[in-house]
Amino acid sequence: MPSSSHRTAAPLAGRRAQAARNDGVILDAARAVFLDDPKAPIAAVADRAGVGISALYRRYAGKEDLLRQLCHDGLRRYVAEAEEALAEPDDWTAFTTFLARVVDADVHSLTVHLAGTFTPTEEMGRDARRAGELATALFDRARASGRLRPDAVVPDLGLLLEACAAVRVPDPERTRELRRRQLAVLLAGLSTASDADPLPGPPPAAGEFDWRWRRSE
Repeated sequence: MPSSSHRTAAPLAGRRAQAARNDGVILDAARAVFLDDPKAPIAAVADRAGVGISALYRRYAGKEDLLRQLCHDGLRRYVAEAEEALAEPDDWTAFTTFLARVVDADVHSLTVHLAGTFTPTEEMGRDARRAGELATALFDRARASGRLRPDAVVPDLGLLLEACAAVRVPDPERTRELRRRQLAVLLAGLSTASDADPLPGPPPAAGEFDWRWRRSE
């Protein structure tokens, strides 16, 4: 006969699993709702997730906490993809694979839509710095491969990713296909294989777009 500790473990595990599933449903709903309308009320998330508003508030104290969680999850995904790409031995493949995976993850849609809607935490700041270090390492490797045009700079990557994130149609699979096509076009422009004219204007500067993360009232 199982001990009493074994008898109680299964229900607890079940409740934890259900809570995790509920949280996933809430975050998926929040992503869809706030990408469509960052000013939408938190009740719209509960409605889309099919949960009561009380269930949502048990997980998140308010809309700002939910927005912060969404963006931090996206930042963590960016870091994870960069770390995995750095293990690729070919420098140019590491660079292009990283960008393709971040585009597929749709991380930058959150950046564009939700920047300035919440106050970032110190942990998010540390992860953002880590993300910048990893992106720079991949960029430097691409430059060392001789296949990255010399007038490109690291902040160009953010603009490239935002350009891909701007591509969106109702069909998610078609969106993925079109974003991959847009990425290929942009990568061709960054490659030394291109005979294009020099890039126009001063390049984007480090931190030039940080103003978006200042909390808007």
